[in-house]
Amino acid sequence: MNTHATAMPKPGQASGDDEVFRKVKISVHARLLERLDFRAARSMPFDRLYAECSQQVDSLLGEEQCPLSLPEKQRLLTEVMDEIFGLGPLEAFLRDPLVDDILVNGPHIIYVERQGRLERTGATFRDEDHLMQVIQRIAMRVGRRVDESSPMLDARLLDGSRVNAIIRPLALDGATLSIRRFGAEPISIERLLRLGALTSEMATFLERCVASRMDILVSGGTGAGKTTLLNVLSRWIPNGQRVVTIEDAAELRLQDEHIVRLETRPPNIEGKGEVTQRDLVRNSLRMRPDRIILGEVRGGEALDMLQAMNTGHAGSMTTVHANNPRDALRRIETMVSMAGLNYPVHVIRQQIASAVNVLVHVDRMPGGRRKVVKISEITGMEGEVICLHDLFQFVQTGVGPDSHAVGYFEACGVFPMLAARLEAEGWPLPEQMFRRRVLECQTANE
Repeated sequence: MNTHATAMPKPGQASGDDEVFRKVKISVHARLLERLDFRAARSMPFDRLYAECSQQVDSLLGEEQCPLSLPEKQRLLTEVMDEIFGLGPLEAFLRDPLVDDILVNGPHIIYVERQGRLERTGATFRDEDHLMQVIQRIAMRVGRRVDESSPMLDARLLDGSRVNAIIRPLALDGATLSIRRFGAEPISIERLLRLGALTSEMATFLERCVASRMDILVSGGTGAGKTTLLNVLSRWIPNGQRVVTIEDAAELRLQDEHIVRLETRPPNIEGKGEVTQRDLVRNSLRMRPDRIILGEVRGGEALDMLQAMNTGHAGSMTTVHANNPRDALRRIETMVSMAGLNYPVHVIRQQIASAVNVLVHVDRMPGGRRKVVKISEITGMEGEVICLHDLFQFVQTGVGPDSHAVGYFEACGVFPMLAARLEAEGWPLPEQMFRRRVLECQTANE
């Protein structure tokens, strides 16, 4: 088995050297497990633990009468350490800062996404039992179990990465594992500008909206960058405000001083003890928050979030899965109806129109780059329709030779109605910012 993403033999095949290396690693791994004192290892500094294991591996290789070169020995030690203390062949990708997603489709097929591009790697698990051991290890770390009676797992690694696993009988071709990674440092607005995700005018407008306590809804598809943008927006919240965050799996990394972080809890083995996002939103209203940030609205908690926005918690933010801004409003409408209170449709729409001020839609473009494709203002109701005014948008004109989308950002020529409120808060908006024109955007490859 090899954890490097280089050209390798097809799954199930291996060169003679690789097969010898694999057998040596399995043998050393098993014998090292017998010698290690795991209770002492848990409290030992990593450098000392690494040195201790290195000495043991030297001794075991001598007993195996299998001399290895220094690079081979280092590779063997790394892989054995990953097997014992980490997630086996996935650890190499967890150490790679360029990897955003790790997708395991059975023991012999592992894909990763690097900088927006999905690629198959040469890494494999030995077999499905090996993959199941890693999944069980993840489950044990979060106090959960994975078996035929509970074949799905949602969890979070120590570095904040989000994990989903599903096993037989639901996964027909064998266990699968998906890991959504998050960088050690939250992405900054400066980097988003360098990447061409938006323009300086758009960033300035969003900054002033956050500072002036506008309620913001971020919409987009899976992997479009909703949470990344929400993290960026949260950095503009003035210090001294009490912020409560509510998430299914903690992904937000707010930099403010006064933060209370809440996370849902799944039911236990008996199906009891579940704490939902709706429970947490309701409880957060008793915690004297200035703002509430809901990582993603998915169900009946949409009603509680709208009511919070309408009752003294201005400046709150959330995200929703949607294909476009208008679809985002329809999804919120549907979720409010899931709360079970049987509100008439026009009442729900009035709630949305009065609660949400700004809608930001992000998308993953052809080639994998993420962009803020539209910033819209909700201006009220006309009859039964929620009125949206587009302020900024990205217009795609084609696909370049590198397979990435090409196009331009533009101001739509609409001066926002919320400008008066921003000016009253000390954040005036110059009219020329919204004059219809193409906006300059310098894109740098990273």
